[in-house]
Amino acid sequence: MSRPVRVRFAPSPTGPLHIGGVRTALFNYLFAKKHNGVFYLRIEDTDQNRFVPGAEQYIFEALEWLGIAPSETVGKNEKFGPYRQSERKPLYKQYADQLVNSGWAYYAFDSAEALDAHRKQHEAEGKTFIYNWHNREKLDTSLVISNEETEKRIAAGETYVIRFKTPVNETLHLHDSIRGDLKFETNLLDDKVLFKSDGMPTYHLANIVDDHLMETSHVIRGEEWLPSMPLHSLLYKAFGWEAPEFAHLPLILKPIGNGKLSKRDGDKMGFPVFPLEWKSEEGVSSGYREKGFFPEAVVNFLALLGWNDGTEQELFSLEELTQKFDLNRVHKAGAKFDPEKNKWFNHQYLQKQSDESLAKAFAPTLFEKGITIENNKLVRIVSSIKERANFVSEFWDLADYFFVAPTSYDEKAAKNWKEDTPNLMQQLISVLENVGEFSSANIETIVKDWMTNNEIGMGKVMQPFRLSLVGALKGPHLFDIVELIGKEETIKRLEKAIATL
Repeated sequence: MSRPVRVRFAPSPTGPLHIGGVRTALFNYLFAKKHNGVFYLRIEDTDQNRFVPGAEQYIFEALEWLGIAPSETVGKNEKFGPYRQSERKPLYKQYADQLVNSGWAYYAFDSAEALDAHRKQHEAEGKTFIYNWHNREKLDTSLVISNEETEKRIAAGETYVIRFKTPVNETLHLHDSIRGDLKFETNLLDDKVLFKSDGMPTYHLANIVDDHLMETSHVIRGEEWLPSMPLHSLLYKAFGWEAPEFAHLPLILKPIGNGKLSKRDGDKMGFPVFPLEWKSEEGVSSGYREKGFFPEAVVNFLALLGWNDGTEQELFSLEELTQKFDLNRVHKAGAKFDPEKNKWFNHQYLQKQSDESLAKAFAPTLFEKGITIENNKLVRIVSSIKERANFVSEFWDLADYFFVAPTSYDEKAAKNWKEDTPNLMQQLISVLENVGEFSSANIETIVKDWMTNNEIGMGKVMQPFRLSLVGALKGPHLFDIVELIGKEETIKRLEKAIATL
């Protein structure tokens, strides 16, 4: 690396952070940490019309929750502050003027109506209107009027923009760390607006100026910015600055069909596309946090969307990802989003949690239902059911019978309830009433001895017994359930089943 690594995530506060943006932030974070560099966050809010209240705070909170918070940002280690573009506004005009003075940019006075008329005329002739080298000297620009006239019109308060003067007949040979060598013909590019009539810079100017002033070494961003690469490279050349290295990440694609993953896909298929819940006038959009995903699972899943370390390994801690991350192993092709794989990752991380922490996470659900239980019992219940869960939110459905007696019995399972079953269950009650130490192992030994001594088949007792306690033929080891619900409750449920079934 020729200079210290400084990379940035530069979102616009126009709404909730999409999972594609989160992955961009993550890859920047991993790259910075791998090279002992700095990952900073800049808020690009020059487009005030699209600004959404609360969006900026949402971005900070999301990255904090995921464990990939920037080391420099608004209000935090502002070494090159301010880190909000709207607060840097006075900076940009001088750079736009510098480009005009050096012949790399020009003033354009065309009204919106005039440009619209040009577009319509081109459409009528079956052409596309592009504002560039072939017509810029035929339009209302400082390229065709004198400096005095230009200054007079500006002084009179006439509306203008500053456009970049793209070179003619050049082939740009550029390099992208992910896509390799790329070629662009300057004659196909348009003269982008760099400075708007409202006194604000456009994304292109502000982005380049800030990346330079904040000493950005690498620009790692989404594939959708690839068409801007030639303009950005030319801007660095125009200013005489060293350009950063560019890397354009592949798109995250829809699970089904073609195209980029959208909020609509998530709504339709029932999975989140935002890290945190987002409330707006349109309603509430679910978030990974509120859906019960572990942040580590989200990070792990996202890291493997478009990157792998070349092995079969799938589970990585943030530290491992940092050690192994390499831009050379990022794919060019888009990565399909797989909601089921997403759940699989959460399942893996759920199994890694301690039973105590899972019991703590499950406790509020029981509190809401007015259920109190000793903590050590709850820990054992969670331990017995967690293998079948992807989320803590599924615990109640997997374990409700530990807390409340069944109100109905699975019809299919009820076929195991034969003519002699009530008599056998009555005998079982007598056996259980005489058990002293009411532990799983001891109950199991006594019940099995009773069946053996009386030559009663296992199926004749065990299935009706489970059905009586659970309401279905599901759940962990039967005698663990018996111990955890206790002698009194076990007998009560057997009596109810005899009376009902």
